Amino acid sequence: MSSTTNGQWYPPEWPDRIRALANGELTPAEPRRAATVLLLRDSDSGPAVHMLRRRTSMAFAGGAYAYPGGSVDPRDERPVAWAGPSRAQWAVRMGVDPATAQAIVCAAVRETFEEAGVLLAGASADTVVADTTGEDWEADRAALVAHELSFADFLGRRGLVLRSDLLGAWARWITPEFEPRRYDTWFFVAALPEGQRTLPQGPPAGSGPEEARLATTEADLAVWIRPEEAAAGYDRGELLMMPPTIATLRGLQPYATAADALAAAEAQDLTPVLARARLVDGEIELSWPGHDEFTKHITRTDAGTGAPGGGDAPEGPADGAGPSGGTPA
Repeated sequence: MSSTTNGQWYPPEWPDRIRALANGELTPAEPRRAATVLLLRDSDSGPAVHMLRRRTSMAFAGGAYAYPGGSVDPRDERPVAWAGPSRAQWAVRMGVDPATAQAIVCAAVRETFEEAGVLLAGASADTVVADTTGEDWEADRAALVAHELSFADFLGRRGLVLRSDLLGAWARWITPEFEPRRYDTWFFVAALPEGQRTLPQGPPAGSGPEEARLATTEADLAVWIRPEEAAAGYDRGELLMMPPTIATLRGLQPYATAADALAAAEAQDLTPVLARARLVDGEIELSWPGHDEFTKHITRTDAGTGAPGGGDAPEGPADGAGPSGGTPA
């Protein structure tokens, strides 16, 4: 592997866990269903995406940049008022049963509200909530985060309809089998609802990233940043990201508007991406099918340090915050 460093999240314990899995000494954990949303906002220089920098204390991908998202709550399967493509249509698109499709879509909408303060719901099938800034909204958001309130009860009490038409399924990635915390994560795209007033989101992104409302305690920074700018920061080793995050960022770059990206979602390949690790003459080859840029070769010498390729240092962000591990990206 090239000695060029980038911002790929690479925990030092991976080589030992990969060898243990190859030797039959490690039983893969069952992945939890999860959803994450690439929330987009138009600007004069193209769409910007809402990203969070995870706290370094998180047990999964600490210090990494990610999108709002998290695990599916079993209560996300409860009946809710629904607009847009039916549950059956979502099930066909995602290759799952209707109950699972609803739970994943509900999780995507719920997590966007919990972590970005943006709500993809309205009083009818063609409206969105006009204002989510009041103390009552913040109290409900906090109750959702604390699992004291189900999303179905939240929507029902407020007479709201979930707007599934405001989402587009973009990709599906499954955490590698050698990771102790595993997620089967669906990535969606969505545009910031026009006319919805939320807590401060920062000015429209121009030539550089703009700080956004930080609504979650799992992150220490929230920004609106153009995908090409975020990808360039990753390439320079300044922004730490997991493979699915940088892969989806690169996938957004061709689109001039948020609407263009949402329209393109219908054609995106939802085949699950799962890392492969194999031993070849004592060397570990780690790859993500269809994403050659993430391939790593790890020798026995490297295995003790977590260094990929020909002795590169463990990869991390420019501020020195290494990965220590929270929710999917």
